[in-house]
Amino acid sequence: MKKIGFLSFGHWSEHPAYQTQTAGDTLLQSIDLAVAAEEIGLDGAYFRVHHFARQLASPFPLLSAIGAKTSKIEIGTGVIDMRYENPMYMVEDAGAADLISGGRLQLGISRGSPEQVIDGWRYFGYEPEEGETDADMGRRKALEFLDMLRGEGFAQPNPYPMFPNPPGLLRVEPHSEGLLERIWWGAGSNATAVWAAENGMFLQSSTLKDDESGKPFHIQQAEQIRLYKEAWKAAGHQREPRVSVSRSIFALVTDNDRYYFGQQGKSADTFGFIEANKRAVFGRSYAAEPDELIKQLAQDEAIKEADTLLLTIPNTLGVDYNVHVLSAILEHVAPALGWR
Repeated sequence: MKKIGFLSFGHWSEHPAYQTQTAGDTLLQSIDLAVAAEEIGLDGAYFRVHHFARQLASPFPLLSAIGAKTSKIEIGTGVIDMRYENPMYMVEDAGAADLISGGRLQLGISRGSPEQVIDGWRYFGYEPEEGETDADMGRRKALEFLDMLRGEGFAQPNPYPMFPNPPGLLRVEPHSEGLLERIWWGAGSNATAVWAAENGMFLQSSTLKDDESGKPFHIQQAEQIRLYKEAWKAAGHQREPRVSVSRSIFALVTDNDRYYFGQQGKSADTFGFIEANKRAVFGRSYAAEPDELIKQLAQDEAIKEADTLLLTIPNTLGVDYNVHVLSAILEHVAPALGWR
């Protein structure tokens, strides 16, 4: 059994073929899709966060709205770039969203990836400390965020407050009990996957990772997941770890499916550079008739290692078509692979 969710980048553009022409279209359709995904039995609704782009950027209003209109589906991000965040304010936002949803938030965070502008976090008012890289800054902020999620008081109360204070040092409010145990780290390398395990975070691994061996993407990702699980066990955490992987998977069951995605079935892993001197491997997409798709996916070692599969969706094609895409996987593919 696997949990199956969708992952949306939340694109919009004034393209004549897009159902998402504006930011408002994307936000409102994201809510509608999450509601529909819960109705068809999907386990999770996850959203990417990208700044300075015509994509979803500020996740907590969206997550809160979805939380208020659904009752069972997990709600998450994949991922929030911590270089852009104020950890203390983020604790407030995340706590509120989690309480609104009744404790269903699965919050993916990371040090981030290359963005639309150079050093975009500087425009948000953040600078690495002396001797830090921007990646170091992202990881430091992540640990500060985790520390404050524990809900321990740290702020000296005013002796003459506007409202009476509880005894002792004060914490950031609202506090959502249990959210600390539902934080995921988006790891691009084996080393950061191990770091995530050591710090008690679940693992999100996308369709892109550092090329550390030249092996096929799914093999490298499976190795990353095994290293994570070993590090989690060595750290002595008392709860079970969770691991998600992202995939672009399309069951070709209609002419529209074949028109939109038929060529993606010919894709293969791609090796290249996403940052200066950092070689990466990009995983292939899957698109085929259901029987062939099942055979292909059965060979994916990383999916076997993960407990959660996030299906990337073409959000610009609208809610109804995306419900069809997700339903096709649940009906024609998941049972044969033992995911359902």
